[in-house]
Amino acid sequence: MTVPPVSSPAVPDTTRARIQQEAARLFVQSGYHGVSMREVAEAVGVTKPALYHHYADKEALFLAMLEGTLAGLSRLIHAAHSQVGIRLQLDTLVYELVASAPEQRVGLQLASELRHVSADRRAAFEQEYRRVWVGGLSRLFEEAAARGELRGDLPPAMLARAFLAITYPLVTGAPSADPQGTARALLAVFLDGATPQGG
Repeated sequence: MTVPPVSSPAVPDTTRARIQQEAARLFVQSGYHGVSMREVAEAVGVTKPALYHHYADKEALFLAMLEGTLAGLSRLIHAAHSQVGIRLQLDTLVYELVASAPEQRVGLQLASELRHVSADRRAAFEQEYRRVWVGGLSRLFEEAAARGELRGDLPPAMLARAFLAITYPLVTGAPSADPQGTARALLAVFLDGATPQGG
C-alpha cells in the first residue's frame, strides 16, 4: 500500500501533508492506541485546535492516511491500465510497486492497525480497498483473458490473488539488494512458471 500526500495536487496544503507525514511516523512507531492527537500536534508544530481544524478526531486522521494509501494504489492501477498488453501492464505495476516500496511498507503497517477504528468505518474502507485495488487488478486480468493473453482455465479473480501473493515480498520485510531483479524474477515466475521453457 502507498502513502502519498493526501492533499489535492491542484490545491496543495502543506500543513495537511506535514500532519500526514508525522502522524504516519507516529502510528507506525507506536500503534494506533499509542498515539494521541497532542503528540501529533507537537510533532507537526501546530496547536491542538489547529490539528482539529483539519481532522475531527484521531480516527478521522488515521482513515485519511489510509484513504491516501488507496489513492496511491488507484494510481498504480491506472498506470498499468494505460499500457498495452498484460505483460507490459504487470511489468509497469511491479516496477511502480518496487519504486514505492518504502511507502507500501508504511501503508501495510498502518492497515494492520485498522482493527482499532469503528466497525462501520472499517467496513467502508475495506469495501473501497477491495473495489479499488483487488477489483482494479481483477479487471486487468479479465480484460487480458478476453484478449486471449491468459490461460482460459484459470478465473481472472484467482490470477489476481496469485499475483498479489507472489508480489507481496516486494513490499514486506527487509528490502532486497536487487529489488528490480527480484521483481523481474517474480514476474517471470508468475507469467511463465518456474520450469524450463521450450525443449
